[in-house]
Amino acid sequence: MLRFAVLLVGFGLMGGSMAQAQTRSLFGIQDGRTEFIRQCTAHMTGRWAHPDAVCGCLHDHAAAMVPDSDLRQALLRGIRESGVPTIDNNWVPQTKRSEISATFTLIAKPALQCMFDPLD
Repeated sequence: MLRFAVLLVGFGLMGGSMAQAQTRSLFGIQDGRTEFIRQCTAHMTGRWAHPDAVCGCLHDHAAAMVPDSDLRQALLRGIRESGVPTIDNNWVPQTKRSEISATFTLIAKPALQCMFDPLD
């Protein structure tokens, strides 16, 4: 009976720790976006009426258009550090630097919509 009780408690703890890990991972995903918006908003204050909405839109819509992860991360870094879509050549591998111009063409429309369309 004691072994059964110990086994039952062990399974309960294991199930609880797995649920806690899943909860932490969900919050981690949301927390990364929140941190991005927090860092981005400081650069946009004074330029737009709702800088947090612009930062969130750029994160969720403009950057989502970029299929290459290196270019997307560089773009997000540029937005986070300057408040506008930008990519420094040093942030991407040498082999992908020729794709920077095409990346800006790809995100032009969604980025302009994020920055200048009124809030719904």
